[in-house]
Amino acid sequence: MNRSSRQRRLTAAAVAALAVAVSATACSSGSGSSGTQSASSGTYTIWDPYPQFDKTSAWAKLLDQCGTKAGVKIKRTAFDTSDLGNKTLLAAQQGNSPDVLIVDNPVVSTLAEAGVLTATDDTKLDTSKVDPNLLAAGQSGGKTYGTPIGANTLALYYNKEVLKKAGVDIGSVKDWKSLTAALEKVKKAGKKGITFSAIGTEEGSFQFLPWFWGSGAKLTELDSSQAVSALTLWKDWLKNGYAPNSVLNNTQTTSWQEFASGDYAFSENGTWQLANAKKAGFDYGVLPIPAAAGGNAAAPTGGEFVTVPAQKDTARYAATQKLVTCLTSTDNLYNTDTTLSYVAPASEVQDKQIAANADLKPWVDAVKAAKGRTSDDLGTKYPKISEQMWKAVQSALSGSKSPKDALSEAQSAAK
Repeated sequence: MNRSSRQRRLTAAAVAALAVAVSATACSSGSGSSGTQSASSGTYTIWDPYPQFDKTSAWAKLLDQCGTKAGVKIKRTAFDTSDLGNKTLLAAQQGNSPDVLIVDNPVVSTLAEAGVLTATDDTKLDTSKVDPNLLAAGQSGGKTYGTPIGANTLALYYNKEVLKKAGVDIGSVKDWKSLTAALEKVKKAGKKGITFSAIGTEEGSFQFLPWFWGSGAKLTELDSSQAVSALTLWKDWLKNGYAPNSVLNNTQTTSWQEFASGDYAFSENGTWQLANAKKAGFDYGVLPIPAAAGGNAAAPTGGEFVTVPAQKDTARYAATQKLVTCLTSTDNLYNTDTTLSYVAPASEVQDKQIAANADLKPWVDAVKAAKGRTSDDLGTKYPKISEQMWKAVQSALSGSKSPKDALSEAQSAAK
């Protein structure tokens, strides 16, 4: 592709990238310094969204170790997650792309469609051990762009004491009907039902998706009867007092704080709250979010992909492939995903995680049923669909529109 053509694609993609929300999961925050590719062929640049890890961290040391193994020096730059996508687009326009880019999974298709990333076929990166449902988040146009470093997703935390006092057997909660029945018992017992985030941002869509997908709905048909049933479920929970009106403004953090008060039976939240759950002061459990008719609903995947941006000097890819292979090897994935509170993207590493920490079993089950937000080849269409989804959720839960009308309007706007 010639330079002017590629720049036009990058400009269009930049607009889309601005709309792609940062992963609604517990990605890192903070600020990092800028950085561009070194002129020295022996120095390889790596950009990541983990500014919380300084040069003395195990993560930074792993990068250096992989560099040594590949025979190169590493220059690492950490950015805030919200900055990384646009910094990458700008670097590509200027011809300063890093050699390795670790980026939030919904952004991968945006960068791929802009011509910023190389496909794994081109760099000979082996992704055969990665769970297909997780790898799908990095696929676009029939090609795969990178490999996941780990995944997190959503499930239901539950307060065992609240459920016991309400006479609820958690084993009976298998679908929407039985979950709603449990919420009714909890309310009658004088406690609070379920808290979640329905805020008008990507976080709201992220939390609604398990119920949306669990109904059998598809993102290309926001106004389907299945989608309406999912939004009606949430609407009825608010109407009946099983969920608080605060969900309209709750982030996942404030929703967790409500659950941590000890008054709620359930909280929809993610793996990143495990450490806080252990500090909550009450006995808790974790249940994969049930689908409407039973079984585990597909929840959206969070987490990052290790990708290889396009370089003018294609000879660099040989060392880059060694770097990525090292970073995503079985042993290194185990250590990294433990640090990040992620579930590994490969079954053999997941088994190792469960053996070391049995509490991860429901999370591994949830991740195995999870789905990428840009899967089904949605790519850069997802941000627009998601925006209309969270607007519909807000309209329905606030009472300004019925679930059916809100989703009909959303579908029209998403087209």
